[in-house]
Amino acid sequence: MFRNYYAVVMHGTLPRAVVAGSSGFIGSAVVEALEADGYTVVRIGRHAATTWTDADAVDAAVDGADLVVNLAGKSVDCRYTDRNRGEILRSRVATTRALAAAVSRASRPPRLWVNASTATIYRHETVRANTEQRGILGAGFSVDVARAWEEAFFADELPGTRRVALRMAIVIGPGPAMAMLLRLARWGLGGPQIDGPLIPHRRYRGIGDRPTGDRAAWHRTRGRQRFSWVHLDDVVGVLRFVRDHEDIAGIVNVASPLASDNRTLMRELRSVTGMPIGLPAWRWMLEPAMWLLRTEPELVLKSRWAAPEVLLESGYRFRRTDLGAALRAASAEIRRGPERPRRSGRS
Repeated sequence: MFRNYYAVVMHGTLPRAVVAGSSGFIGSAVVEALEADGYTVVRIGRHAATTWTDADAVDAAVDGADLVVNLAGKSVDCRYTDRNRGEILRSRVATTRALAAAVSRASRPPRLWVNASTATIYRHETVRANTEQRGILGAGFSVDVARAWEEAFFADELPGTRRVALRMAIVIGPGPAMAMLLRLARWGLGGPQIDGPLIPHRRYRGIGDRPTGDRAAWHRTRGRQRFSWVHLDDVVGVLRFVRDHEDIAGIVNVASPLASDNRTLMRELRSVTGMPIGLPAWRWMLEPAMWLLRTEPELVLKSRWAAPEVLLESGYRFRRTDLGAALRAASAEIRRGPERPRRSGRS
């Protein structure tokens, strides 16, 4: 807040933030938090006042901005048809490249550009957590999307702009991932999700210029696949922390330091929904259930394990580290509905 006050005193204007992808549940929370911090927020999106098709308007928004946050991209909460696969990749890479071009053309480039990424870039992991320095990247569609996304973000030389890519774990909040998990629990499928042999398909095959992985694989985890997560409050908190700590740049894992596993996740979801039973769900059961939900089993079957080493070493203190409490808070927010906005406290 002191920096914002300084900007007003010295320049007579409020600091400006540009948020791309502001209509999603993460973007809405980010906009609300930045406005609470005293920013004038310019939104870029397909249906925003500034659209991606108007390059001059994007340039004008970015030039002189104090902060750029890019969360744009088609939701991965869908079936991986060829059309959806292509749009998931295109929407992330094209918007990131458009912002990079705007930053490179700016006479006063933003001091900080924060771009979304995903912890799904790491391989299926059950032995040790993936940190920023010691993480091992995986293969297949989701990994290729994340890799291409980050390559577009870091491709150009932008000496006047600090860049941070947030590799976010599954975000707990009033969003699509939480809604899907709650539905599974309410349907009585709130037991562990157990991977197993599958009918061969190629929905998870690699994509992009250097595709990796030809088809879906399965792992004998018996419901012990790791579940890295982060609450929406900490996504906002990390954004503020990164903004205020100029020594942080590059890749940052955004995940609770206390990763869980699938069995614990589903037990907590049964508690949240009040469903006393939860049948174990083998892959052959999950495939039709996820087809009905129009999403993919990868969300609950891949062992995601990322650790926030950079944030912890820099002194960030996570607000929500108890998975059960985080799930209850998110469920309450979903029940409360969109008519009552969430409150993002100032840092």
